[in-house]
Amino acid sequence: MKIIDQQTTLEQVARQRIKDALVLEGDADRLTHFYRGWAGAYDVDVGGEGYYGPMIVAELAGAVQAAYLSSERTAITILDAGCGTGLVGVQLERLGFRLIDGFDLSKEMAEKAEQTRVYRHVRDCVDLNGVLSEYADAGYDITVCCGVFTLGHVRPDGLRELARVTRPKGFIITSIRKSYAEAAFFDDQARRLQDEGVLLLAQCLSNGRYVAEERADYWVFQVPEKVSAAEGQGL
Repeated sequence: MKIIDQQTTLEQVARQRIKDALVLEGDADRLTHFYRGWAGAYDVDVGGEGYYGPMIVAELAGAVQAAYLSSERTAITILDAGCGTGLVGVQLERLGFRLIDGFDLSKEMAEKAEQTRVYRHVRDCVDLNGVLSEYADAGYDITVCCGVFTLGHVRPDGLRELARVTRPKGFIITSIRKSYAEAAFFDDQARRLQDEGVLLLAQCLSNGRYVAEERADYWVFQVPEKVSAAEGQGL
């Protein structure tokens, strides 16, 4: 087989794997099995398709720190939710962040993230469709999430748990694939959480580059300060 034919075949396989990942219906067992087989080729597959999401999410974290947070980047605590093989963590480390933790549902993906050596701690078998019982309330200055709120993966109400583990006045930065936003009614869920006082919308970068021909919105939420009952009544 000619080299050009081999390259074309590899590209076709990568595109098919990316498509297959979108039809797993958020089922933890199916996701775990799928990513067990994909972990070794994941970075090559998405890199070949032009995966801009991790860089954009990390750059937004840098902008948020510079604009709103008084601590230096080396002192900012970050949770990389659904860290995969660590692509976002590598970008965060490049920008000067050092206190980065991560988790993923897939053990094999989490092991790849650990091998980058940019994380303090990486947990595996953590499902964002459930309660993040391993993580305390208000533990992080910034929570980032890239490639997780996508078809077949995490439901929009996963944002509620991300808000819980992020400190008041902290930020959540997430990519939302356009196809997912429409199918999962993500805008409605985000609006509901804002109405409940769980999140405040700080910024939304609409229709940005994501992977291959797919576009994404990049949402930046702030966790509001908790107001006591006395304060709320003006006492």
